[in-house]
Amino acid sequence: MKIVRGNVVDIHNRRVFKGEVHIAEGRIVDIVEKPVKSESYIVPGFIDSHVHIESSMLTPAGFSELVVPRGTVAVVTDPHEIANVLGVAGVEFMIDNSAKTPLKTFFGAPSCVPATPFETSGAVVGPSEVEVLMQRKDIWFLSEMMNYPGVVHDSEEVLAKLKSAADSGKPIDGHAPGLKGADLNKYVSSGISTDHECANLQEALEKIGLGMKIQIREGSAARNFEALHSLYTNYGDQLMLCTDDSHPDEILNHGHIDRLLRRGIKEFNLDVFDLLRSASLVPVLHYNLPVGLLRVGDSADFVVVNNLSDFAVEATYIDGKEVYNKLGGLSFSLPETDLPNKFNARIPEPEDLMLRMPSDDARLRVIEVEDGELLTGTYFWQPAAKKGDLIEASLQEDILKMVVLNRYTPAQPSVGFVKNVGLKEGAIGGTIAHDSHNLIVVGTNDEDILALLKDLISSGGGIGWRSREQAEILPLPIAGLMSPKPGKQVAEAYVSLSQQARALGTSLKAPFMTLSFLSLLVIPSLKLGDRGLFDVDQFSFVSLFE
Repeated sequence: MKIVRGNVVDIHNRRVFKGEVHIAEGRIVDIVEKPVKSESYIVPGFIDSHVHIESSMLTPAGFSELVVPRGTVAVVTDPHEIANVLGVAGVEFMIDNSAKTPLKTFFGAPSCVPATPFETSGAVVGPSEVEVLMQRKDIWFLSEMMNYPGVVHDSEEVLAKLKSAADSGKPIDGHAPGLKGADLNKYVSSGISTDHECANLQEALEKIGLGMKIQIREGSAARNFEALHSLYTNYGDQLMLCTDDSHPDEILNHGHIDRLLRRGIKEFNLDVFDLLRSASLVPVLHYNLPVGLLRVGDSADFVVVNNLSDFAVEATYIDGKEVYNKLGGLSFSLPETDLPNKFNARIPEPEDLMLRMPSDDARLRVIEVEDGELLTGTYFWQPAAKKGDLIEASLQEDILKMVVLNRYTPAQPSVGFVKNVGLKEGAIGGTIAHDSHNLIVVGTNDEDILALLKDLISSGGGIGWRSREQAEILPLPIAGLMSPKPGKQVAEAYVSLSQQARALGTSLKAPFMTLSFLSLLVIPSLKLGDRGLFDVDQFSFVSLFE
C-alpha cells in the first residue's frame, strides 16, 4: 500500500483537511483525516475538456510529456485534424500512440471531416464511418458538430451522425460561434450539449439557459476566460475548462489547465472549489469518464501541489502510479512512432499567384484579422492600381497576399488578401490550416510566397518562414501536423520560428496559430479555402472583387 500525505481538498463537500490518501492496486482504498506534517495540497487530477492534440504539433505521447508535469491526468480530445488528412486510420494512429503513455486520453469520433463540402480534405469520415466509430469502446463522444448550418437546415448526413451518437448513448460536442435564437434552440434540441466557442457573456448565458455546458477556453489563439469568468458566480457546475488549441511553447513555459486555475484565483478571485470542480468533476460526469475524483473507491488520479493559488505541481498520480515528481521527473519516456502522411501538392508557377485589377475602381474583399480571436471580418480595399495592373500587397495599409494550395492533389492555388498580419518582409506559412490542412502562406511578395510553398512541399509538411534567400522550417512528418520529437525540442523550434516571424514584422501573439485558422470555413466571417474566398455567414463562396 502507498500512502500520500497532505492537505486533502474535498471538492464534493467543499472542505480541506489534513490527512492521508491510501492507495492499493491503482485505487484509493481509504482517506484518513489525521494530523500530518506535509503542507502540500492533494487535489483531483486536472482534465482538459476539449483539446486537439495535433495542434500541439506533438504526438499524443509527446503531448503527455508536457501536460502530465502540469497536473493533467486526462484529456477529452477530438482527432479531427489528423482525420481530415488520413481519415479513420488517423484516429487509430492517435489511439494507438496515446496508449503508450499513462495520460488518460478520451477520443471522440470526428463529426465534420471534411468540415464543409467547400474545401478539399485528404479523407472523408461519413455517416457510415461515424456509426462504426460510435460503437467502439475507445470512442467516448461525437466530436464538435461544427456544421451548425447542417443541423439547423436538417442535412441528412448531419442528422445521421447525430443519430449514431444518440443511439450509442454518448454525448455530442458542439461548436456554434454566434448562433442564437431559434437556430440555437434547434441546434441544442438535436442533442448537442457543449460549446467552447462563446466569445461573450450574453452568448454563454443563452446557451446555458438551453442546458448546454460551456467549456471556457484559453488556447494559444483564442482566449475567452476574461470574457466568461463571471459565469462562475451562478453557473459553476455547468462550466468546464479547456485549451482547444495550444502550441508546445505555451504548455512548456506557461502551463496547461494549471495555468487556468492560477488565473482564476489570482486575476478573478474565483472560488477554488468551483474552479477545481470545473477542471475535474464536471467533465467526468458529463463524459462518463473513468477518472478518479479523490474519493474512496476511485482510481487514484490526483495531483500534489504546493498551494491553492500557484498550483505548482509536486507530483502527479495516474491509476495509483506516481508518473511525475518534481525531483525525479517523468516515469515514462517518448516511444518510437510511425510517420503516416498524405502529400501530393503541385508547386505553383509564378503566374498562378498573379491577380490583375478588373477595373480602375474595383474593390477587393480582404480578410480582416483581430489578434487573439478566431473570428474574422471583411475589409473592402481599393488598391492603388489601374485596370490590368498586377495587384500587390500594400505594406502601408497592412494588406498582404494570402495563398491556400491543395496538398492532396495537384491543383491551382487559391489567392486572396489579408489585413492586420503585420509582416514587413518575407512570408510565413505551413501545412497546419484548419480543418483540411492544405498549404497556407501569407507574404509581402510573390517570390517569398512561392519559395516558401516549395520549401513546405519538399519537406512533406511543416511550418516556417522565408525572406529572400533565408528560410527556416519545422518539419512535421506525421500527417503534416505533428513531430515525433520531444515536446521541449519542438517547443524551442516553434519559439524560434515565432521570433523570426516577429522580426519580419508581425505583431500577432501567435502568428502561426492565427494563420492556421484563416482557412477554417466554419468560423465567421470571411475565410480563404483551397477552392476560393468563402463567406461563412452566407455559407457560400464570394468573389474576391466586389
